[in-house]
Amino acid sequence: MARESESGLPIEPVYGPDDLQGWDAAEKLGEPGKYPFTRGVYPTMYTGRPWTMRQYAGFGTATESNARYKQLIANGTMGLSVAFDLPTQMGHDSDAPIASGEVGKVGVAIDSIDDMRVLFGGIPLDKVSTSMTINAPASLLLLLYQLVAEEQGVSADKLTGTIQNDVLKEYIARGTYIFPPKPSLRLIADIFKYCKAEIPKWNTISISGYHMAEAGALPRRRSPSPSRTASSTCARRSRPAWTSTTSRPASPSSSWPVRRSWRRSPSSARPAGSGRG
Repeated sequence: MARESESGLPIEPVYGPDDLQGWDAAEKLGEPGKYPFTRGVYPTMYTGRPWTMRQYAGFGTATESNARYKQLIANGTMGLSVAFDLPTQMGHDSDAPIASGEVGKVGVAIDSIDDMRVLFGGIPLDKVSTSMTINAPASLLLLLYQLVAEEQGVSADKLTGTIQNDVLKEYIARGTYIFPPKPSLRLIADIFKYCKAEIPKWNTISISGYHMAEAGALPRRRSPSPSRTASSTCARRSRPAWTSTTSRPASPSSSWPVRRSWRRSPSSARPAGSGRG
């Protein structure tokens, strides 16, 4: 007796040759690296180049997380995956009253470029790729990463990695958004434009669907969401990225909203790597 999948499709207890009648392998399966890409987007896939292995990591202070990253690299990981704490994800300083009790809990606390320097201290950023699971303040965290790399002598065109940067699912499922949807989509599109010019090897968005599943959405509800994210973002991207009457800023940070601590002067910045101010 057939059972149903989560999507309501029938699943037979066993399948045989008779179930393939009328099934065209060339159309439904295809060749590796060709449409419909059921066998991978590249012909050789991971037989020619192993996938990047990384462990999602980040906790406490930048100093503690830096030690963890170095341990992972020493034991063979090929890339880093940064977890940020909720205050950082929501754009709050670690010493903000609303951040009380949450600093460094589900990820590392990053409040300033000093923290980012400590987080990646002693790690050559031209040798590892870095995935940063960050959305609403993704532009700022990426810029801090770029600045730290430049201090290491690594030019932006050598940097590889990913920012999640999928803010629409934050409104639907997670809730760690900062700005209204319209300006948030503009930020995403501006990041695309900025990285095309400045950080060309960077993956500028990682569209997520599983968050909706964890929030209770059935497949028929959650599957279209990544497509909506892509189409909405591309629609924003097709318009002029900078509509101000003034000249385009040299970098995203000079006009985009920033957290208070990211505009502190060096003399007033909190100690690097500490969890609170």
